[in-house]
Amino acid sequence: MTHLCQLNQTAAFTNSRQSAQPQPSLQLQRGASLLEGIAYLGIAAVVVLGAVSLLGNAFSSAKSNQAIEEIVSIRTAVRKLYMGQAYPKTGSEMTAALIAANAIPSTLTRSSDGKSLTHTWGGGVKIEGVGDGYTITYSALPKEICMSMVSGANGWVNVSKEKGAPIITFPVSAEDAIGVCTESTGNTVSFKGGV
Repeated sequence: MTHLCQLNQTAAFTNSRQSAQPQPSLQLQRGASLLEGIAYLGIAAVVVLGAVSLLGNAFSSAKSNQAIEEIVSIRTAVRKLYMGQAYPKTGSEMTAALIAANAIPSTLTRSSDGKSLTHTWGGGVKIEGVGDGYTITYSALPKEICMSMVSGANGWVNVSKEKGAPIITFPVSAEDAIGVCTESTGNTVSFKGGV
């Protein structure tokens, strides 16, 4: 019986000793190798760059939508301000009157003298009478913003670029918008509204 107890103790000692020693396959694998770490960082960089690209596109799209909303808001403000009366004669500046009436979207920057407006891309926004209506002119627009504002434009008498033939067919087709928005950054587009 003693011999059997000694045999059990020796087996238990041997098993505990074997489990205390690291296994050869586990001893070699202690963490990620340098190549694995580089691969993880590469994948993370691709994911981050993709997210930044999507975020940039989303902001550009939002600013484009903002410009469309601005011009529609200005059109509504002009109609309200001059409801029941004739529009100012050709060449008459209407921007100051709209600023004084606080009828300009807050996304447009107002000059300190309260007579002119600047849009998000740094160009001017001018509103003036043309006798039987009014024009809203955006200058120095980037091509993609110009395309977005012009293509699909509806509810205007005409849309034209500086020194160009007016477009009178609505909604404006993509082909006509390409003809209006020819410059990469300096597009000037006029939207004529009226009666």
